[in-house]
Amino acid sequence: MFRLQLAETGYGDRLLLATTVGLVLFGVLMVYSASAVMAQQEYNSQFYFFSKQVFAAMLGFLSMIAVTKIDYKHLKNPAIVYSLIFMAVFFLVLVLLLPPVKGTHRFIRIPGFSFQPSELAKISLVVFLAYFLEKRAGEIRDLKRTFIPVVIISGFLMGMVLLGKDLGTTLIMALVTGVMLIVSGIPLRYMGVCILPVIPLLYWQLFHVAYRFERLKAFLDPWQYARDEGFQVVQSLIAVGSGGVKGLGLSQGKQKLFYLPEAHTDFIYAVIGEELGLIGSAIVVLLFLLFLWRGIRSARHAPDMFGCMLALGFCVMIVSQALFNMSVVLSLVPAKGIPLPFISYGGTSIIFSLIAVGIILNVSNYINSENS
Repeated sequence: MFRLQLAETGYGDRLLLATTVGLVLFGVLMVYSASAVMAQQEYNSQFYFFSKQVFAAMLGFLSMIAVTKIDYKHLKNPAIVYSLIFMAVFFLVLVLLLPPVKGTHRFIRIPGFSFQPSELAKISLVVFLAYFLEKRAGEIRDLKRTFIPVVIISGFLMGMVLLGKDLGTTLIMALVTGVMLIVSGIPLRYMGVCILPVIPLLYWQLFHVAYRFERLKAFLDPWQYARDEGFQVVQSLIAVGSGGVKGLGLSQGKQKLFYLPEAHTDFIYAVIGEELGLIGSAIVVLLFLLFLWRGIRSARHAPDMFGCMLALGFCVMIVSQALFNMSVVLSLVPAKGIPLPFISYGGTSIIFSLIAVGIILNVSNYINSENS
């Protein structure tokens, strides 16, 4: 009979926990700063987005606490692993059947509620890979029994996300998959063979999908396209440049005042740069690097391969997404709609990110005191 077993200690790695709580609280503050004026004009309440973010953060923290209290080893249950995969696929198919939102199929929206299936897909992918790679630990170099099944299932999930016109999340999922496979001991030649057929697909997505090609051209010279495809990036760079070293001060930013689109979501890091300057922006980067260190530490000292893969996968997922988002804001990579974990406005993102943190903390519960 299936029984829940409580984790052995409290909330795991306290420094990782403190870093996460700090990022979330800072994010709530910045969502208010970035959205208050727009919310007042469009919804007649400056707290419209702020209150929703607070509510999502509370749900996320409750979910995180619950996850830290239930032994992560229960996730090894095949019924749980494949149920997560099934639910992810179900919602990814459902969202494709619904009317597009801003030209993409990323959100399932009903009055008062919005859900992004790709967030569930990322969680499902990491859990599946951790489960399957440990199950095949003795046959990790077996092409047919290990590598091909992994490629089929992970590739299918990524393909469904890509059909919803979410290339950014697809690339994050591909990166996480690659890191987990390499660390598990999959031969690099297998990875090379797998990447080759992906190159034409990526080429097609970048150069033959009209709006992505326009974004690529705007990335190469945003000022030439400052009135159309390069507008958002140019406004972002103006915001970051205006902040200087110390910033203009919290809530004193100008670009969020209907100049910078999506200031409270995908481009909130630009608001941070303008209001808190280089110092504030650098602190955010350092916090994510601290998160990376503690996450990898949890993976290294995990009591089994399953825990190692879980902690590694979720850590890479969160930090790579953060670095990708900040790179977009600074025009280091072409513009893609991908949130800054824990900080950008978005209920689904913050809830599932905190669930992922809860699993990492759960794994860190089992680190011996001499490894602290």
